[in-house]
Amino acid sequence: MSRAPLPFGAPIRDAISSIQFAPQSDNLLVSSWDSCLRLYDVDSSVLRLEAQSEASLLDCCFENEFTAFTAASDGSIRRYDLHSGNSEVIGNHDDLSVFVGYSDETCQVISAGLDNKILYWDTRKKKDLLCLVNIGSEVDSMSVSGFDMTVAVGRSVYMYDLRNLNRPIQTKKSVMDVQIKCVSSLPNSRGFAVGAVDGRVAVELSSSSYSDDIRYVFRCHPKSTDKRFHLVSVNDIVFNSLIGSAFFTGDNEGYVIAWDAQSRKRLFELPRYQNSVASLSINHRGQLLAVASSYTYQEANEIEGTPQIFIEQIDDVNTKSFSSGSSSRN
Repeated sequence: MSRAPLPFGAPIRDAISSIQFAPQSDNLLVSSWDSCLRLYDVDSSVLRLEAQSEASLLDCCFENEFTAFTAASDGSIRRYDLHSGNSEVIGNHDDLSVFVGYSDETCQVISAGLDNKILYWDTRKKKDLLCLVNIGSEVDSMSVSGFDMTVAVGRSVYMYDLRNLNRPIQTKKSVMDVQIKCVSSLPNSRGFAVGAVDGRVAVELSSSSYSDDIRYVFRCHPKSTDKRFHLVSVNDIVFNSLIGSAFFTGDNEGYVIAWDAQSRKRLFELPRYQNSVASLSINHRGQLLAVASSYTYQEANEIEGTPQIFIEQIDDVNTKSFSSGSSSRN
């Protein structure tokens, strides 16, 4: 991989909350605590949109190449026109709205807030609120993929079918005895990975593409020289849907590591970033990895430097390491 920070556009003035590549292009959507939604054209090195909001943006997602949604600290869920930058509020939580996702299969936008509620709308209909689920606790992480929604609450994981959100289709108690920090659904299959505040990752894959269900837990970092484990929060996990069961983890110490879920192997580790890894995203071709290097307001000793976004090229060497299950490191 070759490292290249995004060199275009004004500096991001506060912590990055989320980044996401577009469904069919290399446009990158960025939400941040400076109340600004940005859209970068990575191929052309152009900042295409910088839309100011009234509140800090805590999450973002695409509906399609032309529209996007954000979750904000004032509880609002907004829909943006990515050409004009105009936006409208489509719903509100009673507290901070912290996660937002979109399913192209069901045309639903789903949000979670600190009011213990999950709200969802059908974008094909003109009604404001379609329905809500009272989860009973604050949602720690949420991931939407196809017909599935995976929600992490405390030490538990709930899996929902978006066609019937009356009750979860699965409830899993995490084998980890600490709080879950992030959850990521496996694209095109039933399964997920969760990252914890102590640096562990649990993987559960259940699919016809695997001969047996895969369930295991591992630590992202080995013991240090004093024989103690690194208790570092795993902030994000992203699967590369074009390379089997490969996924990346990003943590609060600035490390991004590639893994193969099926073979349970650590593939390679990127050179450490100066700041925490706040968010990760892989483009639709599976060739570019976007890394948000930013403080996350989790640790007192975080470097409060200017947040940056790096684009890592997944080259042929790395692709072969995924397919073969061997380990390599730059």
